[in-house]
Amino acid sequence: MDDLEFRRRILADPNDRSPEMIAAKNSSVTNRKLHDELQQLDSKLSAAMKVDVPEDLADRILFRQSGQGYQAERKVRRHLAIAASVAFFGGLLLGKFVPDSMPGSSPDIGQIALTHIYNEAPFVNQIDEGVSLTQVNAKLKPFGPTLSTLPSHVYYLNHCGFNGGEALHMVLHGQHGKITVFVVPQPSKNMARFEDSQMNGVVMPSHGSSLIVVGNKGENVMPIAEKLQKAMHWQDI
Repeated sequence: MDDLEFRRRILADPNDRSPEMIAAKNSSVTNRKLHDELQQLDSKLSAAMKVDVPEDLADRILFRQSGQGYQAERKVRRHLAIAASVAFFGGLLLGKFVPDSMPGSSPDIGQIALTHIYNEAPFVNQIDEGVSLTQVNAKLKPFGPTLSTLPSHVYYLNHCGFNGGEALHMVLHGQHGKITVFVVPQPSKNMARFEDSQMNGVVMPSHGSSLIVVGNKGENVMPIAEKLQKAMHWQDI
């Protein structure tokens, strides 16, 4: 699949997970970045479209049906429509003009990491590259750190699109399945945990960047995160 066909299909359906689309997406950093940006835009549009229903809406409807207060009800409905429009376009503007994450927004970074893992699973879960420490440090070089040791076997290693930028994506052996690691050049103020029904993870600040470690439910990811953080040696880039 050429780049033009990939862009046409990903714009038509950002959630297309057919084997050929997964292969095309993982064929280059540019394709991965476009896919991640479109996924995040979809999430922001969905959030912007959600407008809470006023608690007294039923009373207003009954009041209007009684034939009273028609003009007042029209004014209320107009205000609700304006509020919904502002929420929708506000969401679009935030997505366009505000950075996806601000310093210290670790839970947001964690959610992005979970979405990325689920999207990549059909491709990544089939790979065992037997990655060496030398290869890991070569991929880490653009981000600043080097590792003195690896905590376990590395199945997969690559650069990926993450939250509008590039990151390191690494998959390690864990006690309860595979563990995914991201090194993201995006700062976090504090350590933060996150989880969903299938996975749990931790975001750790690391020299102005974020170290994200995610494993299956039941996996204690902290020892891996601590070993990686301790083994990281930073240099100016």
